[in-house]
Amino acid sequence: MATVELRFSASPEHVRTARLVAAAVARRAGVEESALDELRLAVGEACSRAVGLHTTLGLTGPVRVSLTEGEKSFAIEVGDDTPGPPASPADSGNGVAGDGDELGLAVISALVDQVEVTSDERGGLIRMSWPTARDTD
Repeated sequence: MATVELRFSASPEHVRTARLVAAAVARRAGVEESALDELRLAVGEACSRAVGLHTTLGLTGPVRVSLTEGEKSFAIEVGDDTPGPPASPADSGNGVAGDGDELGLAVISALVDQVEVTSDERGGLIRMSWPTARDTD
């Protein structure tokens, strides 16, 4: 299982770089070409959400992106340093997330079949996964 990890300061100009790296690693991992545009959009939404939360809360830690190639799937995790439980499209949030945050999560949910929004001691985490073409022998 190969993993690529990115960490970047919570600045909007780094989101584009994260999208480009995610698409390149996903292509190499065997994600269908037809899914790459949606993957880029989902990663952009997740990273933009993390940047926005860091900016709003004055957090100085980096946004974390992990790209993991499995046997039959490709997973992307975007982590932030926000305290408290995660916000979800069906939830009104934790008092920190605003309407833009909920909209971003709704967009991600519409783009990705397998998405999970959680949090732990490190902060919030959005985990997304796509099947790879390699398992269709």
